[in-house]
Amino acid sequence: MTQLPFGISPSHLHAVWAYRGFILGSVKREFQSRYQNSLLGAAWTVLNPLAMILIYTVVFSQVMRARLPGAENVYSYSIYLCAGVLTWGLFAEITGRSLNVFIEHANLLKKISFPRLCLPTVVVLNAGLNFAIIFGLFTVFLLISGNFPGLAFLALIPLLAILVAFSIGLGITLGILNVFFRDVGQLFGVLLQFWFWLTPIVYPASVLPEWARPIIGLNPLANLMEGYQTILVKGQWPHWRSLWLVTMLSVLLCALGIWLFRKHAGEMVDEL
Repeated sequence: MTQLPFGISPSHLHAVWAYRGFILGSVKREFQSRYQNSLLGAAWTVLNPLAMILIYTVVFSQVMRARLPGAENVYSYSIYLCAGVLTWGLFAEITGRSLNVFIEHANLLKKISFPRLCLPTVVVLNAGLNFAIIFGLFTVFLLISGNFPGLAFLALIPLLAILVAFSIGLGITLGILNVFFRDVGQLFGVLLQFWFWLTPIVYPASVLPEWARPIIGLNPLANLMEGYQTILVKGQWPHWRSLWLVTMLSVLLCALGIWLFRKHAGEMVDEL
């Protein structure tokens, strides 16, 4: 049988496509349930990220007057912060949801026969929808404030593809391990907090001591975050060569996740 990248066969994709109604229905139900019984309903989808962008912009650019080293733009630190926080949020949502997706849907997995890959697909689509809304608002802010990066903005597409591949590969791998070893979920929650602060999101890597920079460089997300910040803050193309590590790890993690999934899909139902 012909194998596609990451060990996925055409039959897997065909099965997921055949259940596209189930996938889209799950995405819609989850989106609606989030704001069910709230007075403003789906308006919170816009209000929450809008409030976050406004707080970052007003507090850091006007109140604290924080500046990036070497940057004159009054909004440079706010844009730097949003570029890292928003994309980190996409990573954290995909990995966090994937970590528990099989446990949360244990009853569904036991009672209904359907392609198990539908569940991670729902996670990615939900996270992608949330990210599209919040990043769309951030893009509007860039346009209004005169800080839109221009053609370099297109470079976000491959960088986001790498981030999503890295996140889903890591998420599926940890999600399968979490079915058999529940400590994995708790441990990753702790590690995620350290990982955030070891990634140059709130601070630029240039403020770190010389000895610490090579260590931070080993963080696969550090160069990826720097790529987003280079595009959105400086309006420049990212340093593509610096992304080889995270790209390679994304491929390896996806291959590992699919391999684990194919090997243990049957055992997971018994374990849940």
